[in-house]
Amino acid sequence: MDESHAPDAAAGLPGEAVIVKSWHEPEMFAEIFHRHFDEIHRYVHRRLGSEAADEIAAETFLAAFRRRQRFDPDRGAVRPWLYGIATNLIGSHRRAERRFYKALARVPADDVVHGHDDRVAAQVSAGGVSKELAAALARLSSGDRDVLLLVALADLTYEEVALALGVKYGTVASRLNRARRKLREALGGVNPTLMIEESPA
Repeated sequence: MDESHAPDAAAGLPGEAVIVKSWHEPEMFAEIFHRHFDEIHRYVHRRLGSEAADEIAAETFLAAFRRRQRFDPDRGAVRPWLYGIATNLIGSHRRAERRFYKALARVPADDVVHGHDDRVAAQVSAGGVSKELAAALARLSSGDRDVLLLVALADLTYEEVALALGVKYGTVASRLNRARRKLREALGGVNPTLMIEESPA
């Protein structure tokens, strides 16, 4: 994929139109990369840590470029489509994600950290992710965690999450309610979504 700036013709177009145009003019897809790479990278970074973020964010756009002719502009916007691809790629790193959250949960604030997971965890927890929240996230099922974090980190609507994950609206609602309930119980009644939203990237 050419990562140079897309032609000026793409700059004013909505993302869906840019992708359709890229079917015949592949260089147009660079505009999608430039519009959305940073936010996808932030999302992956907050789920898996810094080491995996570069690779998975890049893989997301490579996969999107390869699948661009299957993108249906009538079904929804570009953002949920990209977040869906990123979330599926994160799915292949489930064990790494659980390790990441478990490492966050066990790092004491002032302790020396030795392993890579613990170093990453210390950096993120210093930024405001609580040990209790990290431990609770690690215990969620992958489906519940995906829905919760797409809402909390990516600020997607229920409809967009349903599109991103290829599930029904009702499934999104039930998974989100279950995830919030479990985290609320683990956190002593605190709203977990607010804690996730407030923690820095």
